[in-house]
Amino acid sequence: METLTNTAPATPDAAERPLLDMRDVEITFQGSNGPIKAVRGANLTVMPGETVAIVGESGSGKSTMALAAMGLLAKNGKVTSGQILFDGKDLAKATEKEYQAVRGDQIGMVPQDPMSNLNPVWKIGFQVKETLRANGLGGKDIDRKVAQVLTEAGLPDAERRAKQYPHEFSGGMRQRALISIGLACRPRLLIADEPTSALDVTVQRQILDHLDGMTTELGTAVLFITHDLGLAAERAEKVVVMYKGQVVESGPALELLRNPQHPYTQRLIASAPSLSSRRLAAAETAEAVAEKDNVIEVEHLTKVFKIRDKGLKRVEFTAVDDLSFAVKRGTTTAIVGESGSGKSTVAKMVLNLLEPTSGTIRFDGEDMGRLSEKELFRFRRRVQPIFQDPYGSLDPMYSIFRTIEQPLKVHGIGDAKSRQAKVKELLEHVSMPASTMHRFPNELSGGQRQRIAIARALALEPEVIICDEAVSALDVLVQAQVLNLLNELQEQLGLTYLFITHDLAVVRQIADNVVVMQNGQLIESGTTDRIFAAPESEYTANLLDSIPGGQLLV
Repeated sequence: METLTNTAPATPDAAERPLLDMRDVEITFQGSNGPIKAVRGANLTVMPGETVAIVGESGSGKSTMALAAMGLLAKNGKVTSGQILFDGKDLAKATEKEYQAVRGDQIGMVPQDPMSNLNPVWKIGFQVKETLRANGLGGKDIDRKVAQVLTEAGLPDAERRAKQYPHEFSGGMRQRALISIGLACRPRLLIADEPTSALDVTVQRQILDHLDGMTTELGTAVLFITHDLGLAAERAEKVVVMYKGQVVESGPALELLRNPQHPYTQRLIASAPSLSSRRLAAAETAEAVAEKDNVIEVEHLTKVFKIRDKGLKRVEFTAVDDLSFAVKRGTTTAIVGESGSGKSTVAKMVLNLLEPTSGTIRFDGEDMGRLSEKELFRFRRRVQPIFQDPYGSLDPMYSIFRTIEQPLKVHGIGDAKSRQAKVKELLEHVSMPASTMHRFPNELSGGQRQRIAIARALALEPEVIICDEAVSALDVLVQAQVLNLLNELQEQLGLTYLFITHDLAVVRQIADNVVVMQNGQLIESGTTDRIFAAPESEYTANLLDSIPGGQLLV
């Protein structure tokens, strides 16, 4: 077995030596058509206790760099040249056993997607225990340690939560569970791949404050992989910008973000939403918007679920509590709030995927609770969803043509020839070439997949589209493109959007009106301009104050 050798230059003080030093790294994947260089001549250093952010669009190589540092590249990937020095030891040619000795207590990782990184048949607490035991941190008090790390990651009532399964957690709670696993062994370096993209801003701040505390108290270094330039501006000491597999610019965070030199960095910063943003297009005045008729009216809406308490007895949990609001035709209304506030539950009830416990939902004046099955089928043609995950919302076995054609076939629209023409037209609407219809989801980037999801939603020519975190998984350039696309389609087709999101900077760009929720209840509602300029509740003000880098990118 090859032993790790210290190839770093000698320094008088080990603290002055980088904890992670990636030198002229080249990473190559063997594809069906030959080798593909995913990373070319990239350099990256992280000092002990330092926070570094890697930013760049999807496919730029930033996650590949991080995976290489942990020896977790796919089987067809390999570091073909360069050095990966961790604490002075070159890991570029390390064996799997040597990497296992480093992972966990030396280098921890928080992956992005909680659904594919948590085992659905294991309780959350058991999955934390496995991490602790694998790194020799078991013992009689392991249950206390599990509760401690879950609490540190922002999960309340940790002892009860440890006994639950991933499907019983919200998306934000699952992400916090992943964070607790990554931090469980107190690693010297934590690689965090979009660690807070699924979290609302207040919990995001709690997690980031905790990471800052670890950096200060334990000397833990943090390598962020993020598309959130606000987070990079506020939390990182150094920013590294990657584009097409190369590092195109790096330097102190605020200096780089306020005075970018490379054209790509300039485009990234110009596309980043912030509190200083304005509505992408405001062709109508607030008075004109107010005079529009209501297409959706929600009155005294309540949803109660049966859940298990600490004693595993079934008790009632009120997810939505006496909520009332209206959505104006041809406008965008955003529902915002923390994870667990009930906003996605509201979206599911408006889509008629969940039955309300009480209250009324009217669509175009008709009570949804009184519609027959035939009428509900017609309703689904008029209201369509766009979901958060561009990877999970498309069937990997369906071609893009079949994906977009399917709703047309279900509703008996047109013949084969007319449906093919319709699919081409829809692809053109979302700025995708007609040749895309012959491809499959795994051949597309995240942003391209989300465009396909939008094309599918438009297939039935709906009046209302419900967007549930539709851009939260996208990097800033693609996010800007999708937001502009949604705005253009609204202008062209007169669409109405109900926009579920935790990203208030995005709300500033896309929404005419805002509904703020907390613990299932309405906190306040009003025009976007009014809510952002003069929030009436302390809760809303805290949401606005918690946006990372809110004023740093102005």
